[in-house]
Formats: sequence, C-alpha cells, structure tokens
Amino acid sequence: MKMKIFSERKVEKLRNSMILRSQMKLWMIRAITMILLWTCFSQLMALGEMWGTRLLKGWPSCFSHSNLPLIVESSSFQEKIILPPKRIYRNNGYLMVSCNGGLNQMRAAICDMVTIARYLNVTLIVPELDKTSFWNDPSEFQDIFDVDHFITSLRDEVRILKELPPRVKKRVELGMLYSLQPISWSDISYYLHQILPLVQKYKVVQLNKTDARLANNGLPIEIQKLRCRVNFNALRFTSQIEELGRRVVRILREKGPFLVLHLRYEMDMLAFSGCTHGCNGEEEEELTRMRYAYPWWKEKVINSETRRKEGLCPLTPEETALVLTALGIDRNVQIYIAAGEIYGGQRRMASLASAFPNLVRKETLLEPSDLKFFENYSSQMAALDYLVSLESDIFIPTFDGNMAKVVEGHRRFLGFKKTISLDKKLLVSLIDHYNNGSLNWDEFSTTVKETHADGMGSPKKRNAIPDRPKEEDYFYANPHECLQLLDEPLSS
Repeated sequence: MKMKIFSERKVEKLRNSMILRSQMKLWMIRAITMILLWTCFSQLMALGEMWGTRLLKGWPSCFSHSNLPLIVESSSFQEKIILPPKRIYRNNGYLMVSCNGGLNQMRAAICDMVTIARYLNVTLIVPELDKTSFWNDPSEFQDIFDVDHFITSLRDEVRILKELPPRVKKRVELGMLYSLQPISWSDISYYLHQILPLVQKYKVVQLNKTDARLANNGLPIEIQKLRCRVNFNALRFTSQIEELGRRVVRILREKGPFLVLHLRYEMDMLAFSGCTHGCNGEEEEELTRMRYAYPWWKEKVINSETRRKEGLCPLTPEETALVLTALGIDRNVQIYIAAGEIYGGQRRMASLASAFPNLVRKETLLEPSDLKFFENYSSQMAALDYLVSLESDIFIPTFDGNMAKVVEGHRRFLGFKKTISLDKKLLVSLIDHYNNGSLNWDEFSTTVKETHADGMGSPKKRNAIPDRPKEEDYFYANPHECLQLLDEPLSS
C-alpha cells in the first residue's frame, strides 16, 4: 500500500515538472516572438523615415497623390477641415523668393513662383515680401496672408515650408546658395533648363525681383490653372483683414449699391510715371525730386503731356468726374475711393466731390480704433481695398496698374462682375476736345458710352502679341483658361 502511494506521488511530481517545463517553453517562445516582432517594427520605422509614406502606398511615382486625405479639427470653430493629400515627389532642392513692389504686384509674383516650384519639384520657402520699396511696409507674409492655409491648401501640388530646415539654413547663412533675377516673361522651359540645374547644383536658389517672370501665354493649361488656384484659393488674407473688409462691405450695403473707384492719383504713381497734368510748378518739382531719389525708377526725364496723350497717365480727379458723369453714373451712388492719399488733397478732389457727393473711404466708414493696427502698413490697407473692390457692384480703375488688373481678373472669376476698363488714350483726347469747345456735352457723353459698352468685364480671350509681352493682355487681368463657361464659347 505504501509502495503504491509513493509511486503515485512520483508520477504526480513528474507530471507537474513536465507541465512547468512546457509553460517555460511557451513563455520563451512568446518572448522570442515579441523580440522578433519589435525588431521588424523598428526596421520598418527606419525605412519609413527614409522613404516617407511610399513604403505603405505601393511606391507611387513622383507625380502621384496619396488616396488618404488628412482631416484636422479647427480649434476656433471646432469643425473638421479636409486637407488635400500630400503630393509625393523627390525634392530637387529649395527655392527662396524675394518679391518686389506693392501688394498686387507681389500677389501675382507669388502665384508664379508657386507654379514654378511645383514644376521644378522643389520645396518652396514662404516668400519674403518687399520692405524697401516706396511704401516702406515692414509686413511679413503672415501679416497679410493666412500662411497656414497657403501651405496646406497647396500640399497636393508643392511642399511649402515657413523656413529652411536647420541644416540647410546654416549652409545659407554661410553663403552657400545661388541668387539671381530670372528673365522676365519666360516660359516654363526656361525654368526647367536654366533654373533647375542651378537648384540641383547649389541645393538652394534665391530668386530676386519676381514680378512678371512667367509668360502670359503659350503655357500648358495645367500651369495656367495652378496660377489661378493659388490666386483665387490659396492666397487668403488673414482673418483680421477679412473681417474688417466684411464690415466695410456691410456698412456700404446697408445704404444700397456702391461703386469702387480705384483713383490712382497718388504721389508715388505721379512721380514714377512723370504725369503732372493739373499740378502746379511746386508740385511738379516735388514729384521730379522724388523720381530722382529712387534709383530703381530708371526713367528720369519724362514729358508729361506726351505720356498723357498716349494714355499712359492715370486720370486726374477732375477728368474722372467728367468721365463718370458721361458714363451715366448716378450722382447719388456711393463711391468708395480705393486708394491712398490723393495728391493735392481736397483742392484736387473738389470737382469729383461736387459731381458725386457720396464719396467715402475706409477711413470715413470705420472708427480710428478699427484701423489703428493697419494704418501704418500700406499693404494691409491695400488688402482691405482689394476685398471691398471684389464685392462692389461696379469697379472702375483710373489707371491700369497692378491692382486694377488683378482685381479685374478676380472679378471675372467671381462671375464676370462689372468692371469698366477705361480707354485713357481716347478719353484724354475727348476731354481736351470737350474742354476747348469742339465737342458739346451730348457728343462727348455719347462717344464715351459707346466706346466702353464692350469693355465691362465680359468673357473674352486675351490679346496675345508674340515677342511683345508688355503690350499684350496681362494673364491676371483675364485668366480665361480658368473662366470658360461650360456651354458658352469665349469670344475672340
């Protein structure tokens, strides 16, 4: 009986020992498996750092897009914003951009530089704005435009960074970059064959003086549409500027329709253009001194009357009053003056104010406290005028400068809103004939109306002039590739 009990205990002990060894073996297998899995995962993470999302996306080509858009939640509005998927491409280097000129000159340049960066497969650094021009505006890009929207809204086309990566930035600080002014009105082949090799060689290229560096015509439709996308979607003003612009429009709308008059009769324009018609001798001397004071204004000796008769001068306030009256503009309509300080002040504005008593400006519609953060920043003030100009019932510029052209094109995009582009060469001739009595008022008014009946922002194609890009229609004034209506062919 004792032998039997001893044998059973021995068997039980052996059984427990075997179970314990089995459990130990299973634990060891699990531990080794976990180690192997962790090692594999670490290797995959390392590869992911090198190759980005391509490892998990089937190795798409450099032009392919991810199929998974990124969804972020806005902290201010608590709403989901769906961002476009990132475009995956091999980065050829970094493109830095220094813009020149006023707000709208820089705006068009930014659109061009984004497009160029995309087709060179480079990383664009957020453009630097001009701080040395006549206006001396110290505003940075993010002071005027919503920089985060700018970057994220274009992520499916081009990689944009707020600044160079630290390692690359150190190289630039040591002077290891290539800087140049690109050739004006160039097509995309110039950038592919001349600029891209420089980027690949130096890794960082800085383009200075970037206005009008891309051709108006002869470019692939994809390039033209990307220029439009940047202009009409990606370049959104800051929330502070947009809110103040909406407030101005609300104030105007409460009193009915309104017309925006871009009265470009400002000191810098008159000095630059040499247009002194209607100025006294003291004012002419002041404008001439200013022209000689700015070395980048290359033309110094200018015949004002010759230039005026060629239609190259802004209309004076007195001439503008005649033209608006001849066009049949209601004298009681609200006219918002989109401009800085008018040269000559109230003395020069008297005729216009008499003919149209409801002249207003942002400074008269808003409280001083509303503008205190903007008033010393000309580009931010110009941005307010830009927003109001887009919303007006009629837009009339007295000079076909950058704002006139860019606003005209944007209004076309918004549904061919009425813009009256004035034929200044014809108008100054008619005005002179009316003033010397060779035309009566009815003849003058009828001719003005008939001349401008077809020039009010209706759909049409740009006028292209080979080898004379400065004389042809500007792309941003009429980006017809982005505007064609589905069932309505464009007129020539």
